Parts: sequence; C-alpha cells; structure tokens
Amino acid sequence: MRRMIPSLQALICFESAAKHRSYTYAAQELNITQSAVSRQIHQLEEFLGLALFNRTRHGVELTFAGEQYFKNIKSHLLSIEQSTLDLMSHKGLGGTLKLGVVPTFATRWLLPRLYKFNQINPEITIHLETSTKPFLFSDHIFDAAIYTGTNAQIENWPGTKVHFLMSEDVVPVCSPEMIYKHFPELRPENGPFNGSLTAAQIATLPLLQQTTRPYIWKEWFEKVGYDHPYAMDGQRHELFSMLAVAATHHMGVALIPQMLLEKELSSKELVIASHIKLKASRSYYFVYSEQQQNAPLIEKFVQWLEYEAGLTQQRQAPQ
Repeated sequence: MRRMIPSLQALICFESAAKHRSYTYAAQELNITQSAVSRQIHQLEEFLGLALFNRTRHGVELTFAGEQYFKNIKSHLLSIEQSTLDLMSHKGLGGTLKLGVVPTFATRWLLPRLYKFNQINPEITIHLETSTKPFLFSDHIFDAAIYTGTNAQIENWPGTKVHFLMSEDVVPVCSPEMIYKHFPELRPENGPFNGSLTAAQIATLPLLQQTTRPYIWKEWFEKVGYDHPYAMDGQRHELFSMLAVAATHHMGVALIPQMLLEKELSSKELVIASHIKLKASRSYYFVYSEQQQNAPLIEKFVQWLEYEAGLTQQRQAPQ
C-alpha cells in the first residue's frame, strides 16, 4: 500500500519557502533555481489537492492550510536531519538521547556532571533542551525528560515510566555581606559564621520570592514556628537560578535547593543562613515513554543519574 507521503525534496522546498516567505530566498538557501523551488511546491500542492501559498505583488504568503502544514512538518524534518547526523557521527554505534530538562537543574546540576557520562559512554550523545511543563511524548521530539513536580503531576502524566531522582528540599541562603551588614556581631573577626540565624533574624532581611511558589517562605516560617506577617512580600523571580544571582548581589535571602548552589557555596558567594530545610512538595524525576525505542540507552543514562543523585552510592559507578 502506497504511503501518503510527498516527495522529500518538495517538503524541503516548501519548508524553506514557508520559513522565508519567499521562493527566491528558498532557492538561495537550497542552492537551486527559483523555478525549481516553484516546480516542487506546485507538485506538492497538486499532491495535496490544495494551495499552500497565495501569490502577491510582493512575493508569496502562506494560506491557512499552508501555515498549519508548515507548523506540523518542520519539527519532523528537523528530526530526520538530526537522526541522520547522529547516525553518521556514531557510524551506527551507540546513539542519541534528546532530553527535556528543567532550566536551573540543567545548568547547575546536570551539565557540570555530564562530562562523566560522556567519559563512560562516549558512543552516546546527549542533546538537552529546556522544558518546564509535562507534555505528551507522542507529540514531542524528546526521548525523555528530567522534570520537577508533585506526585500528583507525575501520576497524571499518561503513558510514561518514572524514576525518582531527588527531593527538592530548600534552604535559606544569602550573601555574607548581607549578614555582616544587618548583624555586625557576626563579622568574620568575631568567629566563622555557621548558619545560625534564627527565624526572627531572617525575618528582618529582605525576602526573595519565587514567582511559581508564592507560599514557600510562608511555609518555611510556619515550619520553624515563627509568625511572619509579611512572609509573602519581596522581590519575585521565576527561576532558582535568578534567585541565586539576586542573592549573590546582596538583594535578599532566598530559599533554594542546596544541591543547585555548589559553586556559590564553595566560593563563599553565598552562605547558608539557617540549616533548617523545608521539604518541598516537588521532587526531580526522570520520565520517558512506555513505548520508548531507545530503552538500552535510557537504561544506561538512568543508572548514571541515580548514581550521581546518590541513590546508588554503595555501588560502583555505572560502566
């Protein structure tokens, strides 16, 4: 049975012309003549039985059908190109995993460690893109995702397998300068600071809030039994990475997972203001489709992730 798939050359010409809204620019990009582009698109329109472009005095415009078709096929063409490049680069060995990762976790925890995975598994290439929301794997180009969410969100993600990685426990952090400014008695000459601020002392500092978790400071103060009437006030930022930058510039105290602050804590740009942690309702999970075809590659990556997350520290590093 003949598949209803147009010529790949026609699709490539259409994608380029749709992207540039011009047959001329498409011809330049593809290094063919303008008439060749026009001929390929005409054949595609005949195959589909409808017009994809309207011709105007200034060039071409996509029809409604053309807009929809362009949106639907461009990711598939990109996927074919990436798969071809991956196969050529690996010579048929190993493979590629395309991962969607929450932004701060990607830049602050995963990327600084990923070279270790590359050393152990040089035949596997990892492509990372940021993603903050659940999605249907059937509609997306990702093979898997590292996602932070609640148990309910994970349980309601259909058609997936899930591996728990770590909890997102948060701890109050700020710059040493902020502590010395507000509490001169804690300056270095009086002895090293050991994260001993009380809830009442922290309540006197500017609070840095996370936009997506407006109650997080309120929950922390409730845990320590302190009634802070303005626990939800303060400058708001969307990502933990943004909160970390604001805190290092002495703008306030923030609640951030300690494992995302290894660099700042090591360099003393930030210090832990109090060692009382708040167990957040969210955790980090590795999620992939039940129908995933790259199962051997995913299994290797999951084993390595679990080792790095401290879930298998009693075992040897995965080979």
